[in-house]
Amino acid sequence: MTLAYVGLGSNLEDPRRQIESALAELDGIPHTRVVKQSSLYRTAPIGHADQPDFVNAVAQLETGLAAERLLAELQGIENRHGRERSFANAPRTLDLDILLFGDLQLSTPRLVVPHPRMHERAFVLHPLYEVAPHAFIPGIGAVKTWLEKTAGQKTEKIG
Repeated sequence: MTLAYVGLGSNLEDPRRQIESALAELDGIPHTRVVKQSSLYRTAPIGHADQPDFVNAVAQLETGLAAERLLAELQGIENRHGRERSFANAPRTLDLDILLFGDLQLSTPRLVVPHPRMHERAFVLHPLYEVAPHAFIPGIGAVKTWLEKTAGQKTEKIG
């Protein structure tokens, strides 16, 4: 079994409900179980700023799946939630990203782990730190160190 961390985000069609539903669906992935889940956080969009705020969370999973198979399962959940990929940083009903997958470092056309730029984004680091305060991003460093560097990015715990 591999310990993996999945970032969840939504800013369309009742984002809180989208995240809560997706958290429940993660437990339905074969050979996978949710070990911990963070609180929900409200965050401002990055990149394309003309859109609603996001609701974000992180789930800690134990999985017997390979990273690319887990990605396929996550994309299936996104699709069931009506995810559309119209342009980079577009508003979305649901976004599920593999942040960390054990100590794996992987870069393929389909998947990059650790997730690129996760260490620069408070909306990832706050909920990740909540579920795994001693987490380490392979090739990058301690989550706590990077969280301190994103102190200027507004995140609000909402539940």
